[in-house]
Amino acid sequence: MSSKLNKSQIERFSRQIILKNIGTLGQKKILNSKVLIIGMGGLGCPVAEFLTRSGIGTLGITDHDVVNLSNIHRQSLYDEKDLGKSKVKVAQKKLKNINTKTKVNVYNFKLDKKKFEKIIKNYDYIVDGTDNFTAKFLINDLSLKHKKFLVTGAISKFDGHIFTFNFSNKKNPCLRCFYQEETISDDILNCEYEGILGTVAGIIGTMQANEILKKILNIGQNLNGFILILDLLNLNFRKVKLNKRKKCKCI
Repeated sequence: MSSKLNKSQIERFSRQIILKNIGTLGQKKILNSKVLIIGMGGLGCPVAEFLTRSGIGTLGITDHDVVNLSNIHRQSLYDEKDLGKSKVKVAQKKLKNINTKTKVNVYNFKLDKKKFEKIIKNYDYIVDGTDNFTAKFLINDLSLKHKKFLVTGAISKFDGHIFTFNFSNKKNPCLRCFYQEETISDDILNCEYEGILGTVAGIIGTMQANEILKKILNIGQNLNGFILILDLLNLNFRKVKLNKRKKCKCI
């Protein structure tokens, strides 16, 4: 970690630095952090954008998909000129336009255990922005194995869920403690089937980025052991206790 911020950094991040919970020391922590985002859709786009704007030093973005017209109403890094192009490559270019100092690594492939195992070691924090339970459980399991800090988001219709898992602490539950793998369908997370209001994706993704920054800075309350449930149609927000499930992998 460099000893001091330069003039450009002080000006760029002045509105963050002035916060007593951040300051120059906190900003340097942000600048030296490495975050991996899996899924560059409705959740991953705002996560990547706001972490880049905050000054994250290294960002990894993972997705194998291309931009299509139905993405644009909620996936904030893409526009009509990007149709048919690789999501991660488009996102990398736009993120570099926001902050040239953030290193953006792209992983243009469909996530599997072998590939994820190879890249997860290079990052301190993991963000799950995927829309299927196969990917979510894989991310959960390998984040648990490597004792990473994981922020998971899920959205459907007007609703959102946010989890944070600090897997460096063995007392904390995991995603499998909440979802029963045998009884759930990917359809409940699929925007094609259930639908989604674009603003819901933006709100939940931004909150995921916020949880990452809080962890980096070690400030505020966290969601370890809880799930935050947001009904954005009726403005009902609940924080529900999440307990370890017997015979779970995290026991």
